[in-house]
Amino acid sequence: MTTELLLEAWGPLLEILILAVGIYHVLNFMRGTRGAPVVTGFIVVLLGLTLLTVVLDLNVLRWLLGTFFVFIAVAFLVIFQPEMRRMFAQLGNQSMFQAQHEQRENLEIIVDAAENMAEAKIGCIIAIERNIQLPEVVESGVEVDCEATPEMLETIFFPNNAIHDGGVIIKEDRITHAAAIFPLTHQPNLATTMGTRHRAAIGLTEETDAAVVLVSEETGGIGYAYKGQLTRDVTPQELRSFLTSILVSRRRPKTVVDRLRRWIVKHIPSWTTVK
Repeated sequence: MTTELLLEAWGPLLEILILAVGIYHVLNFMRGTRGAPVVTGFIVVLLGLTLLTVVLDLNVLRWLLGTFFVFIAVAFLVIFQPEMRRMFAQLGNQSMFQAQHEQRENLEIIVDAAENMAEAKIGCIIAIERNIQLPEVVESGVEVDCEATPEMLETIFFPNNAIHDGGVIIKEDRITHAAAIFPLTHQPNLATTMGTRHRAAIGLTEETDAAVVLVSEETGGIGYAYKGQLTRDVTPQELRSFLTSILVSRRRPKTVVDRLRRWIVKHIPSWTTVK
């Protein structure tokens, strides 16, 4: 009886908590992506129509909203397909099974190559494949399949090289493709002085979970893009810190069940003593 009363009392609160956490993470994930303005407009229109149906008692409009809800959900999936694809890929992230020293060695290769090319003002754009297979996203590319080393990356991007135009795709410790054409971003608020290389870096990270490292040919500045956000003019140390934060597994993340159990034990001690 005590258990039933406890479930009846805490059940609605737990449902609200789960919904709030889910909505927060979805909005936080969408923030900064090219789909964010569409999400905002979609929510405003939907809430406005719902409010009108309640205040003015518009039965026909209420019926239409209920009838076309399925079609609205399908439209939502189509509009935000790139963002949702990246989100589900992150949920299924298996990078924790890769040894930490291997991950550190891989990122050091990229940092060293970026630093050397920045000093020589050699432009480059390097995409680090994570869970979404990048060859499915890029329009073209030359298959390379060789070991990733700073020397090899510098050779690929050396001016007048036959495959120096376009981007390089790195998967773990291998260069899989070169001269790849990445999709350009369509964000309307970008500076007009931003070049194609930077727009391609943003565009690829909007549609995938990849991280992109780039060097400006004009200024020699190092930058990186992730989740549709571009950070420019960083130092090699800052680039190393960024790559470490997303590529190196510090510890095995707790599952949702583990987190929920720990929260219940901490906030509802009597839960574990109820018979």
